[in-house]
Amino acid sequence: MKIRVIDFESTGLPDKDPDVRLVEIGMTDLHDNWRVSRTTHALVNPGIPMPAEARGVHHLSDQDVEGGLSQAEARELLLFGMEPGDMFAAHNYKMESALFDAGPFPWICTMICAKHLWPAAPGFANQTLRYHLGIDSEFEWPDLAMPPHRAGPDSYVTAHILSRLVFAASPTKLVELTRTPILLKYVESGKYEGRLWSEMDRGYLEFILNPTKGPFKQEVLDTARYWLDQLNKAGNPFS
Repeated sequence: MKIRVIDFESTGLPDKDPDVRLVEIGMTDLHDNWRVSRTTHALVNPGIPMPAEARGVHHLSDQDVEGGLSQAEARELLLFGMEPGDMFAAHNYKMESALFDAGPFPWICTMICAKHLWPAAPGFANQTLRYHLGIDSEFEWPDLAMPPHRAGPDSYVTAHILSRLVFAASPTKLVELTRTPILLKYVESGKYEGRLWSEMDRGYLEFILNPTKGPFKQEVLDTARYWLDQLNKAGNPFS
């Protein structure tokens, strides 16, 4: 069994651009002993001009990627060597899964799992967790971790975050946590900042869930929905 940690650089964000294309892929495997392998990476020709906003993140130009893989070749490479029982992982799997069909292989999201298992972390970006966990000392090939915001280095860093996660929970449990909503303990902003979500009344919870009042983070919506469900089950007379 292996877990293939992948990361992409692209022409944009899938939730904002329906025609977003890959421009670079990176993948780093963890095998049964959870040792992090060397990273494979490849440039990908998007077939469209590189947007300036995208270049501002990964600094790749049209000239850099003109000889890269096709979109189809990149996806074939990501699947190469995958066997029944293997898994894919990414730090924000919603982006990777929007750009790549993993077929029968389940996903682990290291960011979501970190929020479940390490809620006291100062942040959940992969570079923040990198330094919070002190994983640089575990790099067998430190040069593979640089520079940030490139697909190969980011997959290498994320693989090391995953190597910590698999000792906190089994891969099967991590897949389950990836699909489990994150519930916040405290309200993070607004007039109720610092108050327990369990203390919020129906009016506030319905305000959060009103689609005309957002946008709110997914964790905020999931937490409000959970506590509204609890009120509905309990029949709270003060709701």
